[in-house]
Amino acid sequence: MFIPLRDANPLQHIKHPYVNWAIIALTVLVYALFQAPTGFQGEAVLPTAYGVIPAVLFETRALPANLDRLPADWTLVTYALFHGDWMHLLGNMVFLWVFGDNIEDAVGHIKYFFFYVICAAGGGYLHAFFNPDSIVPLIGASGAVAGIIAAYLMLHPRVKIWVLVLWRIPLKLSAMWVLGAWILMQIYSLLTTTNSEVAWWAHIGGLLTGAFMIILLKRSSVRLFDRDLSPMSQQN
Repeated sequence: MFIPLRDANPLQHIKHPYVNWAIIALTVLVYALFQAPTGFQGEAVLPTAYGVIPAVLFETRALPANLDRLPADWTLVTYALFHGDWMHLLGNMVFLWVFGDNIEDAVGHIKYFFFYVICAAGGGYLHAFFNPDSIVPLIGASGAVAGIIAAYLMLHPRVKIWVLVLWRIPLKLSAMWVLGAWILMQIYSLLTTTNSEVAWWAHIGGLLTGAFMIILLKRSSVRLFDRDLSPMSQQN
């Protein structure tokens, strides 16, 4: 539908989003080492071992001994490090690059790490809750990214964002239109799509978790809904 390119939203409280950069670097490194064709193909089972398998999470099924590498609850976090292909990875990392820095700015470095982890867990758990008998591993950072999108929309609905529509048309739109459309698309897809490979419930879980957590974790000086929006953010 669209690809975010950049936002006009300078950092106010931190100099650099080190945690966001580290999450992106780690996720890309995991894909490059263990999932890309040039990586260590002997570890191709890692998405199964570290992805969220609902039936395993709820203890109605068990993994083979060679794949049972950590407690099932931990997969609610580790699943976000793995992706189905490079397009899946790229899509999530672009959203994380454009929007994650401002969430880290709003909550601080340490809280941002926990924000990301909790959003990933929230997305993974809601997916498992609505698919309790599934034995298909859930992988991807989409749940955590959805949490960042929800938080960004609550903080900065009027900030201008450059997006690439249909892969070719650059437009500058307010976040409320760009991210609001993305959220509506997730809800519509959840209600109308059957037998999809996309874990729509994970997106919804991430959105709900992110909307709740940003209220809890944001700095006391940060106000919701652009009530402290700078002129630079409005005009660039």
